[in-house]
Amino acid sequence: MARWRQAGRNYESDPDKRAARISRKSIQVYRRLLAYVRPYRRWLIMAIVTLLISSALGLVLPLVVRNLVDVVFVDKSMSTLNRIALLLLLVFATQAVFSFMHRLSLAYAGEKAVADIRVAVYTHLQNLSLRFFADRRTGEIVSRLTNDVSLLQSAITDNLVALLQQGVTLVGAAVLLFVLNWRLTLVILLGIPVMSLTMVALGRHIRRASRQVQDALAEAANVVEETTAGIRIVKSFAREGYEIGRFSARVQETFAAAMRRAKIAAVLGPIIGFMAFFSITITLWFGSFEVIEGRLTAGGLVAYLIYTMMVAAPVASLAGLYAQFQSALGASERLFELLDTPPEIVNGSGKRPLPPIQGAVTFENVHFEYSDALPVLRGVNFQAQPGQVVALVGPSGAGKSTLVNLIPRFYDVLAGRILIDGIDVREVEVKSLREQIGIVPQETLLFSDTVAANIRYGKLDASMAEIVAAAKAANAHEFIVKELPEGYETAVGERGIKLSGGQRQRIAIARAILKDPRILILDEATSSLDSESEALVQEALEHLMAGRTSFVIAHRLSTVVNADWVLVLNQGQVVEQGTHAHLLASANGLYRRLYQMQFSNAEAMLM
Repeated sequence: MARWRQAGRNYESDPDKRAARISRKSIQVYRRLLAYVRPYRRWLIMAIVTLLISSALGLVLPLVVRNLVDVVFVDKSMSTLNRIALLLLLVFATQAVFSFMHRLSLAYAGEKAVADIRVAVYTHLQNLSLRFFADRRTGEIVSRLTNDVSLLQSAITDNLVALLQQGVTLVGAAVLLFVLNWRLTLVILLGIPVMSLTMVALGRHIRRASRQVQDALAEAANVVEETTAGIRIVKSFAREGYEIGRFSARVQETFAAAMRRAKIAAVLGPIIGFMAFFSITITLWFGSFEVIEGRLTAGGLVAYLIYTMMVAAPVASLAGLYAQFQSALGASERLFELLDTPPEIVNGSGKRPLPPIQGAVTFENVHFEYSDALPVLRGVNFQAQPGQVVALVGPSGAGKSTLVNLIPRFYDVLAGRILIDGIDVREVEVKSLREQIGIVPQETLLFSDTVAANIRYGKLDASMAEIVAAAKAANAHEFIVKELPEGYETAVGERGIKLSGGQRQRIAIARAILKDPRILILDEATSSLDSESEALVQEALEHLMAGRTSFVIAHRLSTVVNADWVLVLNQGQVVEQGTHAHLLASANGLYRRLYQMQFSNAEAMLM
């Protein structure tokens, strides 16, 4: 737990301090990005080779212009002019072919790398514990996979193409400038350090501003996610205006952060552009002086000016590209922070799979807390025999849901042990443990897919006959074929919104039946249903619990009365345990008081 809390502090540290620290690790970030490109290095090498050829062919034009001025215009030879024109057409056609090849190959390498990053981030998210998601908002996580990856995508595809092309042009033109007149080139180079230092200084501010934009976007995305998921509550309280105001405030924060970034970028571009064109002015003056002195021809000066523009244009655009790369670097840092968040729940040291189990569950002096100041379970001890139905009762906040969440290792105990058939759950593969545990929660979540696909989620290779059999056992088959327009192929909508609560619950039970777990967890599975739906669901649950070790969190009389064993929790401790009759006989017990408060009316109706 200490490890997780330390990771949480690293993840949530102050953005300004984090930006300062990460600025010293930029090379490491770029190396990590290149690691995702490395599997596609053949495509990248092809892109670089074709880019070199394409850019080299583009450098031919100023030399041709020099010959036009120094030879064709002086000799006035049409045949020479025609040969030069045909040569230019051939050069430009060849350049177009190689330009197509390098753009396509580089785009392939970049898009594949981005796809790998997106899959890597999502895979890592799947491996993180419930505690991580409890402390993070959905909108923030979605923003990582959408906004951040989109920034990264443009950086290592379109922007990288432009950067490489302009870089090659810049280097090639600079070399030819030295060849044409080294004195003039030295004069121009004096301004490059000033431009470089300016780009670096403003680039740091752009990166910090970009992170603020992404953070603000995550906040806005979180508002959208919350209000969309809770749209019934929003409308029932008539809070549409309030939510619009809340979202508008987040959008305005995003706008303000984006404008801070835009102002810095707006300053950077004109400064670099002014410096570049100032250099051209110096070139015109000193180049003309060199022509007068006879050290440069008129055609050479024209060619030199064209090469200077070839240098100036990339330098001016590099300012914008640099700003975009800084934004992408900020997005990369956010993604890598997520990837560097260690999973709290990991496989045991032996990594051995849990063998098929009978279902005996033992808690030995189990302690658990969500934070240092909030202990939830303290010294919990009990044993459930295979096939037993164990009911958990107690006041709200007693730790019932937390206790059952420890069995499939959604969280790890702080102290003590949880054994299944005598095996510590922390010593086996997590996947093999959870494959033998089924859960039917109070609020059923169905995926935005068909009824059949939602049931098949319990066993991905299940046949249609197995799906129908599970639905029949869950009392779901009849309403599926009679009430749904397309039967098992009916789309249930987002979170199953097209179905009633009882229908969703029965599909969830069918999903659990198809999984055929040895241990079953029912978290108040019937508490929010009407009487008719409850009866159908209760019957389905009885089919599901038959022969399985079942943990039931419920306040329903029938479930508690028929349970083989009852655990009574209060303030994180098991204060009583036994059969319903045994606990009810205790005159001063908590269970008896709860029973009298919650179940006396129901008992009177049954008598």
